[in-house]
Amino acid sequence: MITTSYMNGHMTESDGRGGVEANQEEPQLWHREMAVDCPGDLGARTLPVRRSAQLERIRQHQEDRRRKEEEGRNRQELDLTASIRLKKLSQNPKVGIDNPTFDPIDGPGGPGPSCKLEELLMSLKQVQHCLSDGQSQEDVELVLQLVQKTDFQKAFNIHNAVAQHMNRPSPPFPHTDRAQGLAHEVQSMVHNSQNKEGLELNTLLSSPHVQAVLLAHDCVAEQEMQLEPLTPDPCEALTQWGGETVKIVRMEKAMDIPLGATVRNDMDSVVISRIVKGGAAERSGLLHEGDEVLEINGVEIRGKDVNEVFDILAEMHGTLTFILIPSSQNKPPPIKETVVHVKAHFDYDPSDDPYVPCRELGLCFQKGDILHIISQDDPNWWQAYRDGDEDNQPLAGLVPGKSFQQQREAMKQTIEEDKEPEKSGKLWCAKKNKKKRKKLLYNVKQNDDNDSEEILTYEEMALYHQPANRKRPIALIGPPNCGQNDLRQRLLSSQPDRFGGAVPHTTRNRRDVEVSGRDYHFVSRQAFDMDATAGKFIESGEFEKNLYGTSTDSVRQLINMGKICLLCLHTQSLKTLRSSDLKPYIIFIAPPSQERLRALLTKESKNPKPEELRDIIEKAREMEQNFGHLFDAAIVNTDQDKAYQELLRLINKLDTEPQWVPSSWLR
Repeated sequence: MITTSYMNGHMTESDGRGGVEANQEEPQLWHREMAVDCPGDLGARTLPVRRSAQLERIRQHQEDRRRKEEEGRNRQELDLTASIRLKKLSQNPKVGIDNPTFDPIDGPGGPGPSCKLEELLMSLKQVQHCLSDGQSQEDVELVLQLVQKTDFQKAFNIHNAVAQHMNRPSPPFPHTDRAQGLAHEVQSMVHNSQNKEGLELNTLLSSPHVQAVLLAHDCVAEQEMQLEPLTPDPCEALTQWGGETVKIVRMEKAMDIPLGATVRNDMDSVVISRIVKGGAAERSGLLHEGDEVLEINGVEIRGKDVNEVFDILAEMHGTLTFILIPSSQNKPPPIKETVVHVKAHFDYDPSDDPYVPCRELGLCFQKGDILHIISQDDPNWWQAYRDGDEDNQPLAGLVPGKSFQQQREAMKQTIEEDKEPEKSGKLWCAKKNKKKRKKLLYNVKQNDDNDSEEILTYEEMALYHQPANRKRPIALIGPPNCGQNDLRQRLLSSQPDRFGGAVPHTTRNRRDVEVSGRDYHFVSRQAFDMDATAGKFIESGEFEKNLYGTSTDSVRQLINMGKICLLCLHTQSLKTLRSSDLKPYIIFIAPPSQERLRALLTKESKNPKPEELRDIIEKAREMEQNFGHLFDAAIVNTDQDKAYQELLRLINKLDTEPQWVPSSWLR
C-alpha cells in the first residue's frame, strides 16, 4: 500500500511499512505550492553568482557597492535629502535616533511645499546676521522688503493654498451631478419670497452665466462618476453554483502587477495556499488562504494541476472573475503587522533548498544583507524584501523563519556528528579542524561563551545616525600582513585632530620618557586582574611576563573628547566590544589574491614563502566564515592608497548617512 504524507511543503511516499523509499543520491521531492502568477525573472534576478571562496564574494560585493554609489554621485551631488536611509528615518523619526541635532526631511505625509510666512522672515533675518560682506546684506534687505509687502504676502498665501490643494491624493469628488436641478428647486422655493435675500438669490440663479456654470458642472460631474461606478462589495456576492455556496470575486490585475498568490492541489481541488505581500490579491483583500478556486474567467479549475493553473493565469490580465468556495476556517481579522528589520547571519539560496514551499518565490540573500520582514503569519516561512530592492522586487520573497532555520541546522549538525569516519571522511576532517579552532579560541579568552555551537540566523536591526559629538569607534579586523595596522597608523598621522588611539593598560614599569595616561596606564598586576575579571578589557594578553590590555573606559575617554577611536583587534575581542555601549563600526581588511599579496609584501621588503601566503588567505577565510556576520563593511587591500581612500570614505559616510545597528543598542 502506498500512502502520501506532507512534511513542510513536500510529500514523500512510503510503502506502508513505516519506511520511506530510499534513494541513495537524493530523495525526489514535490513542491506543494506553485506561484500562479510569478514574474519569470524573479528567481533568476535574486540569485547571486555562486563562488567557492568567501573572499571572492566580498570583492564582488565591494565592487557592486562602489559602482552604485558612483552612479548616485553622477546623478546628484551629496545631499542629506538624497539618502534613502534618511528618508526611512524621517518616516519614523523616533526609531534608531539619538542625535538631537539631526533634523529629518519631510516625509510623504509631511506638510509639502508650503511653509509659514513668519518662518520665512525669521530665516531671512538669521541669514542676514550671518553674512559678512555688505553686498550680500543689501541683497537680503531687498528680499526682506519684498516679503513684507502686502501684495507679496497675499500672493504667498495663494501659493500655499494651491500647493496644499495639489498635494491631496486625488481631486475632490463632486457631491452631486444635478446642480442645475437643485438650482431650479431653490428658485421655485424663493420665487414668491418678498425678502431682500430671496430676491437676490433668485436673480443670481437666473443669470445666464450661473446657468452655464451649473450646466458645465453637471456635464463634468456625470463623466467623473461614470469613471468610478458604484458596485456592490464582491466579497458579499454569495450565490449557489453546482449545489454549493460560493462567492464571486472580481478584481483588476495590471500586466505589471503579479497576482501574488500560491495554490496547491488537495485531491482534485485547487486551494489558495498563500497570499504574498505586494501582489494584487493582497492589495484587494478579496482572496484568502484556504479558498478553493472553481473558475477563473469562465475556465474551470477544479481537477487541474497547479502547473496548468499557472499557465492559465499567465495569459489573463485586466478584470479577473473568481468563483470560490470560501475557506471553512474562521480567521481573526488581519492585524497591521510591524515591519521587522533583520541582518542575515547566513547565506541562503532557494534553488538549493529542497524544503522551500514555493521555489519561485524564494528570496536569495547573503550573510550581512538587511531583510525587511513584513509578514510572519507562517512561522516557518517569513515574507521579506531585501534592503534596497523594494522598488525592483514586485512581490515579497519567502525566507526561512528563525525557529525553523535553527531546528534544521541543529538537525544537520547532529546528523554530521553521528556519521562514522569511514563513511564520511571529509566531514570527519572538518569536524576535527573545527575542534582545533575552538580550542585556540578558548585559550584566548577563558570566559568566552560557547559561540562556536551557536546557530546563527538573524539579528534584529534599526537605523542609527551617530551624533556629531559622539563618534563611533572604528575596529579594523584582519589576518596578519593584510595592512590594517598600516592603515590605522596612516589615519592617525594624517589627521591627528580627528583620529586617536586608546591608551592601553600595562603592568610593566614606566620608562623615563613615558608619561602615565599618555603612553600607557601603568597599573599593578592585582588591579589589572581585577579589571579583567570585571570584563573591563576589550582584549588583553601577556608579553614578556607583562600584561597589556585595551579597556572600554580608555575608548570612551577618547570618544568624549570628540575623536574617532581607531582599534586593531583580534576577532575574539569583537563580542566584548559589541556588548559594550560603544556602538563600534567593524571593518574587515581582507587580503587580495595570492600573487597580488606576494607583490605587496615584496614592496615592503618582505619575502613570504608560498605556504605563508596560503596561510594568510586561509586565515582570512576562517575569519570571514566564523565572524563575518559581525562585520559592517569589508575592504580588499589590493592597493594601499585605494584601500586608504575606501576606508576614509566609509568613515566619512557615518556622518552623512544612518547605518544599520543591532536594535538592542538603542534600547
